[in-house]
Amino acid sequence: MRELARDLGVNPNTVAAAYRTLRERGVIETAGRRGSRVRSRPATTARGSVRIEAPEGVRDVGSGNPDTSLLPPLGEALAAAARQNDAAPGLYGEAPVDEGFVRLARAALDADGVPAGPVAVTSGSLDAMERVLAAHLRPGDAVAVEDPGWGSVLDLVPALGLRPVPVRLDDDGPLPGEVERALQDGARALVVTCRAQNPTGAAVGADRALELRRVLAAHPGVLLVEDDHGHGFVDAPLHPLAGTTRHWAFVRSVAKAYGPDLRVAALTGDEVTVDRVLGRQRLGPGWVSRILQRAVAHLWGAGAVDAFAVARSYGGRREALLRALAARGVEAHGRSGMNVWVPVDDETGTVARLLHAGWAVTPGARFRLASGPGVRLTVSALTAADIEPLAEAVAAATGPMPARRYG
Repeated sequence: MRELARDLGVNPNTVAAAYRTLRERGVIETAGRRGSRVRSRPATTARGSVRIEAPEGVRDVGSGNPDTSLLPPLGEALAAAARQNDAAPGLYGEAPVDEGFVRLARAALDADGVPAGPVAVTSGSLDAMERVLAAHLRPGDAVAVEDPGWGSVLDLVPALGLRPVPVRLDDDGPLPGEVERALQDGARALVVTCRAQNPTGAAVGADRALELRRVLAAHPGVLLVEDDHGHGFVDAPLHPLAGTTRHWAFVRSVAKAYGPDLRVAALTGDEVTVDRVLGRQRLGPGWVSRILQRAVAHLWGAGAVDAFAVARSYGGRREALLRALAARGVEAHGRSGMNVWVPVDDETGTVARLLHAGWAVTPGARFRLASGPGVRLTVSALTAADIEPLAEAVAAATGPMPARRYG
């Protein structure tokens, strides 16, 4: 910066301010002593644009959407919430979180061993993550993220002016050694998916959770963010890491189990984190519609979703596809959730060959930073009759591969 200031004949503070502006707008990314570099693409270019549209006659197994036949009808829940609002209309100045929603959300969190903490409501998981990261971090800070991982998180981090640090994972979630490396290198936050990890289906098991807690205990100043979007449609047990560090957040959305358009998520965490989230939320949208909160609470209270039955439905299709792929010598992963991840050598060629064979899949580029190529298959639209033809098409498009980790 001093050299540039001298070359331009300006004050070094001017150069520092320019760098800060470029970083905050996502034009450059800073890597500590390794300096700054121009990003390969704008922070606002969403990975969601990396997708394959299924033309007529092609089956879409890449959308990531739930099976709509497993989603509950919303009519009665919305009507009940509307009747409650008619009796006592929601007004400015009221509590941002509905009491019934908090009671049911907190009871479910307690049952799963999530530490006690206040509850906030956000417009989905990503909204919660953005608010939590913004509450504690500054532009230029590093965030450890799963790789491959949820493309929206990989977009969000640089869009906030933060620097993503890839962490490899296996079927049990983030590798402890990778997390330790990232934290030792200065990552100030860690984002972990508890189960139904997108795109790999990884689920943090009991032993892995113990190892990760040990790593985190040595870094108490790290912000921990856990995403449990699998609640309600996954039968893999929850092993939360929350409470290991001073500042933590645990977010549980209803999108995949109750309907993506509900845009409601329960967020809990330490008091400072939740207070900051609620305070900033008041200066923006103010609150998530209490009508929607009450509708979700009605669905919860009525047992509108049989989580075990839904999990069996997705699990049956996922396991059948994994078996069919294994029988053809194709490596694939999918311990939980509705997705199967297939590592490949030639991602573009695999996607093109599958499209030609009548199947539209999601390119792995949407989910990767430094990890190897792959494709994601979503099982929610599959029937029993689809499993063998899809596995055969994948085998023909990829060929047998030696076993390897995601990274």
